[in-house]
Amino acid sequence: MASRHLADPGPRFDRKIPPSGYAWWYLDGWSEDGRHGLTIIAFVGSVFSPYYALARRRGPADPENHCALNVALYGPGGRWSMTERGRRRIRREPNRFVIGPSELVWDDSGLTIRFEEICAPIPKRLKGEVRVSFGPVLSRAFAIDGEGRHEWRPIAPMAELEVRCESPALNWRGDGYLDFNEGSEPLETAFSKWIWGRARTRDGALVLYDVARRRGAPLSLGIAIDGEGRFSSVPAPPVAASPRLLWGMPRLVWRDAGTVHRIEAKLEDAPFYSRSRIATTIGGEEVSLMHESLSLDRFGMPVVQAMLPFRMPRRG
Repeated sequence: MASRHLADPGPRFDRKIPPSGYAWWYLDGWSEDGRHGLTIIAFVGSVFSPYYALARRRGPADPENHCALNVALYGPGGRWSMTERGRRRIRREPNRFVIGPSELVWDDSGLTIRFEEICAPIPKRLKGEVRVSFGPVLSRAFAIDGEGRHEWRPIAPMAELEVRCESPALNWRGDGYLDFNEGSEPLETAFSKWIWGRARTRDGALVLYDVARRRGAPLSLGIAIDGEGRFSSVPAPPVAASPRLLWGMPRLVWRDAGTVHRIEAKLEDAPFYSRSRIATTIGGEEVSLMHESLSLDRFGMPVVQAMLPFRMPRRG
């Protein structure tokens, strides 16, 4: 797959994003004792926003007018929030991204995320801080659409996390993963669906993608990253079906032939998206896979668009 080297390994939170385009910074992690997990996603041009989708249907839309910080805490005390904010409620600098009362700050020692949000549809306070220590910082971006309009960069696939939450009251440490995606057109223009997964391995980290592209052949991608941050391509094993969740999203899971997989935790279940933690065997090694399934055809359905504001409110 086509890729390019980046001279600047920093986050470039102030990067220029074209009309109807997007950028997001994604973090996930799990505690050392296996009881707690999280995902945090900071969006410019929120790709899952019903408000941004509506604006794009009317013509080229301003991505800065549709920003959000999605915070999801899993396990005891788990909470979820994703409030969209307009351009007057954000500030973007090279190493700092402010979204309403929350912010991301990047420095030489890592990334700090401070969040102060309100959950929906049941309002609960969500306030805390996550400190991310990177490990090897990678500087290669991959064109997952094959054309260079959509790029993915695994920034820190072997990160370490320190989580301190005031509401709910939580403190834990664990391992994590940080990546970045950006596109110069809407996500659904290039893709109909994908499955993605990442895992720590005994030698480093593994990332897998299966992408259904609207222009061109499907993409099957396997990348192994060692402890020094060196890349190598690996063949993705075959996929097997898991039981569908409440909303009927299919979940295809990578596993070596002749092995079985086990769902460790059901983390997200939406009409167009699911996230799970799955124990599986890949390349002869048993791993715990952070796994997501996405259907952009489902995302575009009118009934789904009508439901999303109840989960994703907007503060202009």
